[in-house]
Amino acid sequence: MALLWIPPPPPHGGKDFLALGALVTRLDPGVIPFDQADYYSLHVSGGEYNVAANLSACFGLKTAVASAMVDYPIGRRVEAAVRKAGVSGYYKRFSFDGVRGPHMAIVWSDRGQGARAPVVFYNRSNEAAGLLGPGSFDWDRRFKRGIRWFHSGGIFSALSPAASELVAEAMQAARNAGAVVSFDINYRAKLWAAAAAEQGLSPSRAEERAAKTLRNIVRYVDVLVGSEEDLQKGLGLQGPDAESADKLDPSAFFAMIAQVRQDFPNIKAAATTLREVHSANRHRWSAVLWLDGASYTAPVCELDVYDRVGGGDGFAAGLFYGLLAQKTPEEALKLGWAHGALLTTTPGDTSMVSLDQVEAFAQGGSARIQR
Repeated sequence: MALLWIPPPPPHGGKDFLALGALVTRLDPGVIPFDQADYYSLHVSGGEYNVAANLSACFGLKTAVASAMVDYPIGRRVEAAVRKAGVSGYYKRFSFDGVRGPHMAIVWSDRGQGARAPVVFYNRSNEAAGLLGPGSFDWDRRFKRGIRWFHSGGIFSALSPAASELVAEAMQAARNAGAVVSFDINYRAKLWAAAAAEQGLSPSRAEERAAKTLRNIVRYVDVLVGSEEDLQKGLGLQGPDAESADKLDPSAFFAMIAQVRQDFPNIKAAATTLREVHSANRHRWSAVLWLDGASYTAPVCELDVYDRVGGGDGFAAGLFYGLLAQKTPEEALKLGWAHGALLTTTPGDTSMVSLDQVEAFAQGGSARIQR
């Protein structure tokens, strides 16, 4: 079995980590239902970008994001947030026509409260990121400078056939350059259904199209992130009913990975969070990692959740950091588990915690006051 090889630190001008994905604005009314809200917090986000931002802001790595950028005030707001996070932006720029776009996408997401679940919906019509495709970026130039790890995900891949082709193009360049390639399946049924409708396909064909698209991508991947349900729906695999399964039982995930590797022997590592939701604000939290043929499970902790959005991306960032830093598999998993947990205690989608806090929690720390 091939082992996961971690490239050495990059030369001057290189990056530890490059993400490819859409940059979006998330409008958050907090605990107020959307139809009653008058004010919204704006968070700059993106399933792929969040990992780069976390690795920079919390873990101190040199990171970048390749994405679409629209030259209008919202685009400038997004660019400013990316710079503040310490992430370099590699952009294909688009002009705004003043009326119809193209736009930076909007994700509407509230926090819910208690028995009231969070609500998420989208405005991704004429989104600039969906206009990206093969040839949008000079990958040879980027990877020639040195990039240790390349990452993308299923949210960006769902935007358009061209976007998914761009992911595959970038992954081939990354593999040729010797970078680790990771992919977060992040299966979003609403996005795949909308994409299928745009192609004139029936809703019943959405999962079929998603599986065909994502299977083409995953054959280039070293490190796969995704829940058991993500793997089933995103890759068209059979398995037990993920909705009725014990949410904290890792055995179903490890069994699914064995099935994944039958189709994709290139996969060297796979990981996911495990979450049992008691209410919008109270979760039980764990995580699992399969690496080079061995299985690892993180502890279970009780979370008092402030904002759950981005917890999975926080887990991925901590795990990737641990692997890049050549920690033991147990240590890398616990860093991801700890960072994802702490990220849910702050507003927004990206990290507001320090590496010291993450390491302390990973080593069994508590919420006792620090004096």
